[in-house]
Amino acid sequence: MKLSKLTFAIATVLTASVATSAFAMDLYVDTKTKQIYAEPGKGRHKLGTFEKVDENATHPSQRGISSDSTQHLYQEVEASKAEIKKVQTDLELKQNEIKALEEHVVATREGKQKNDEKWFNKINMRGYTQFRYNQPLSGDREENSTDPELTSPGDSKGLGNNKNFSIRRMRLVFSGDINDYMSIYIQPDFATENGDQHFAQLRDAYTDLAFDKQHEYRIRAGISKIPFGWENLQSSQNRLSLDRNDALNSATPSERDMGLFAYWSPADTQKLWKDLSKKGLKTSGDYGVVGMGIYNGQGLNKQELNDDFYYVAHSTYPMELGFLGSMFKGQVLEVGADAMIGKFNPTTKEFKPFKGVGGYNGKDAITPTIAGNTKGGIREERVGVHAILFPQPFGAQAEWNWGEQGTLNLANKTIESQNLNGGYVQIMYKIDKLFRSDDTLIPFVKWQTYDGAWKAAANSPRVNVEELDVGFEYQIMKPVELVVTYTNMDRTNVNNLGQASGDMIRTQLQWNY
Repeated sequence: MKLSKLTFAIATVLTASVATSAFAMDLYVDTKTKQIYAEPGKGRHKLGTFEKVDENATHPSQRGISSDSTQHLYQEVEASKAEIKKVQTDLELKQNEIKALEEHVVATREGKQKNDEKWFNKINMRGYTQFRYNQPLSGDREENSTDPELTSPGDSKGLGNNKNFSIRRMRLVFSGDINDYMSIYIQPDFATENGDQHFAQLRDAYTDLAFDKQHEYRIRAGISKIPFGWENLQSSQNRLSLDRNDALNSATPSERDMGLFAYWSPADTQKLWKDLSKKGLKTSGDYGVVGMGIYNGQGLNKQELNDDFYYVAHSTYPMELGFLGSMFKGQVLEVGADAMIGKFNPTTKEFKPFKGVGGYNGKDAITPTIAGNTKGGIREERVGVHAILFPQPFGAQAEWNWGEQGTLNLANKTIESQNLNGGYVQIMYKIDKLFRSDDTLIPFVKWQTYDGAWKAAANSPRVNVEELDVGFEYQIMKPVELVVTYTNMDRTNVNNLGQASGDMIRTQLQWNY
C-alpha cells in the first residue's frame, strides 16, 4: 500500500525518536482511527519495518527507510524536486526574455520617436502623368498654307504637327509637415517643352508658416500659385477639361510666380473642403476663404524686369444649401471674387502678321515698341468673380473677369493699355459605380470666350477665343482616368495673329501615383 505524505511524516518522527541505530520495529495503523501502534491488533494494518534515521545520510536505506513503498515514494519526491527545479529554471529564463523584450520595445519606441523627428521621415511623395493624343477633324492646320495655323491650347505646336502622342505633364510632388507650424511643398515637372521635349522645370517651391495648429492663419513664401480665379488654382490632376480657360489664365500664365502670400481658412471651412474631396468632388484646394499677397509679376521662372510688385486679393466661400430645403441637402455652392493690379513688361520681337490682319501683306516684318518707351512696365488691372455648384450629381461652374493691360496695337505698332474681358461656363454630371464599384463617369460641356491680350507671348498680342468642349472624364479606378473631348475652336494664332478655326478630338490618359 502506498503511504500518504502525512503517514510518512509521522513515521519519520517516530523513527527519529529511537535511540539505537540497530533497533528496528514494526508499526501498525488503525484503519478507522488512523492512529499508529507498535503492536498488531484488531483493525490494525502493518505499515512496515522502520529503523533509526541517520539525518546526514543521503540514501533511503541509510536514513532508516527500508520498505519498497517508502523507497518508491522517495524516488517520486526526488523526481518532483528535479522537475520543480527545471520549471524554476525555465521560468527564470522566460522572465529574463520578457524583461529583454520589454527593454527592446521601449528602446525601439524611443528610437522611432527620435527617428520620426528627422526631416526625411516627414516628407511624402506623390505625382501624376498625362499622356495625350489629339486627332484633327477639320479646319486650318497647315503651317505653310495660305490659312493661319490653328494652335491647340496647352500644346506648343499647331494641329498639323500635333497628330502624335505626347506627355503633357509628368510631375512629382514632395510635401510634408515639418512640425505643427511649418510645411513644405516642392513640385518639378519633367514634361515641359523648352525647345527640346521633356525639359525639367520647377513648378512649386514654397513653405507654409502657420500661426496655429489648425493652420487657420498662415503665411506662404516661395514659388506658388497666384490666388486669382478658381480654375487657375485647381490642380491639373483634378480639372475636368484638359486646359484652363484663356480668359482668367491669361492673367497668370503658368498660374505661378514668386511671392509672399497670407491665407485665412476657418477650421469648419477646411473640414468642408476635405469632406468634398473625400466624396471625389474636385475642389480648387485650400487657398483661404480670404487670401492676399504680393509677387514679382513677370511669370513663372522668368527674370523680373521692373521694380514694382503685383498685388492680388482672393476670396471664396463654400456654403451648404440644406437650409433651402430637403432637395438641396448635401449640395454645396462656392462663390467668390478676385482682384489684381501690377505692372508687366511685355517682351518684343520681330514677326510677320498674317496676310490681311491690320492691312499687312504677310511679307513685311515688324517689331513693336512699348508705348511711351517706358521700362517700368504697363499697368494691368483685373477683377473677377466665380461660382461653383459641386456635382452631386448635377453641377455647374462659371467664371468671368474684366480689366485692362498692355496689348499690341497693330495700327501704330505699339504695345499699349487696352481693355479685356472674358470667361467660361461649364456644366457636368457625376455618375458613380457605372461599371465597377470604384469607377466614376463625369460628362461635361464647357464654353469659353476671351477678348484681350495674351501677355505670355512675345508682343502681347490681342487674341479672340471662342471654344466649345463636349466630353467626359472616366475614372476607371482611383489611380487611372481617361478624358475624351470633342473641341470646336476659333482662336487667334499668337505667332502671326491670324484667326483660325477647326474641330478635333482630344484624348488624355492620366495615371496617379
